[in-house]
Amino acid sequence: MNKTSYFQEAIDTVENLTCEEQKMLIQIIQNRLHEEKRAELIEEIKQAEKEYKEGKFKKGSVKDLMAELDL
Repeated sequence: MNKTSYFQEAIDTVENLTCEEQKMLIQIIQNRLHEEKRAELIEEIKQAEKEYKEGKFKKGSVKDLMAELDL
């Protein structure tokens, strides 16, 4: 089975749930996505702190940042 057919199978399964079950599923998925984003953010912060401690950072103004981003 390819990815598209798995996705379609998931949609078909969800459509067979009651309205209340679908609402519960949406809440569960949203909670898991929030947890995943939170975990990613924590890792990014840890990496930034590590780089800061190692002196791998640049100081500058917003203007400097915008110039570096070429905006």
